[in-house]
Amino acid sequence: MMGRRTRSSLLLTFTFIVSFSSLTCPSFSDSTDAFVFGGCTQQKYVHDSPFESNLNSLLTSLVNSATYSSYNKYTIMGSSPQDVVYGLYQCRGDLSMPDCATCVARAVSQLSVLCAQTCGGALQLQGCYVKYDNTTFLGVEDKTVVLKKCGPSVGYKTDAMNLRDAVLGGMARTGGAYRVGGSGDVQGVAQCVGDLSAGECQDCLSEAIMRLRSDCGTADYGDMFLAKCYARYTTGGPRAYTKSHSDKSTNDGEKTFAIIIGLLAGVTLLIIFLIFLRKVFGGNGK
Repeated sequence: MMGRRTRSSLLLTFTFIVSFSSLTCPSFSDSTDAFVFGGCTQQKYVHDSPFESNLNSLLTSLVNSATYSSYNKYTIMGSSPQDVVYGLYQCRGDLSMPDCATCVARAVSQLSVLCAQTCGGALQLQGCYVKYDNTTFLGVEDKTVVLKKCGPSVGYKTDAMNLRDAVLGGMARTGGAYRVGGSGDVQGVAQCVGDLSAGECQDCLSEAIMRLRSDCGTADYGDMFLAKCYARYTTGGPRAYTKSHSDKSTNDGEKTFAIIIGLLAGVTLLIIFLIFLRKVFGGNGK
């Protein structure tokens, strides 16, 4: 039987993995598979349950859909309310369909390991985002800050900061769910999750860009990921998109993911060992 999940439990688990991973994840990588953040709910489902079957159907649908669409959402109904599962994926707006499909397949594969047997999980790679839950979140605007990352300060250089503010301001005024901007060495990108309306998207991106400008100050790059949108900028110019930078980001992201999985596996083994000892000593005590 699945227990009741609270919003606070999701945020606590989610924040831990975000905080850990953000230590090594550089900004603005060309690699679509590089790890950005991920999180899982604490609520577990029973193995071989109807919920697990529905979740597998959902994840398969997400992977298949990504071969022809850059965004989609699904609701898999069950025989009872506790078996219903909701999910979506979103690819970065500039990805080709093959790159989108590859990214979503990789995200689903990693999410299945990172959030094994949990009722909710989310994973953001550089090129795509995947989320599922047993509580509906589809079409719900959410401006919770999930990840904030600011680069080192370059000091207040009037020209550079004016360019940065102009690029961010332009993205805030531009319509559409996917927005890019650039001037000189400053590059910016912003995007909403596809289940938001045009008005909700504008509201979310305005919030993300406002926070990015205020929180990152004179940083040479900044990332602001809210639950349903993000905004990013870099002052590194074209060099921020070189192959060497991409390779470093990919390696760091994969190392971070491997460390997280190693920690989870270690905790699981420790729990099993403690249960074994309890049974042994408990049996001797009878």
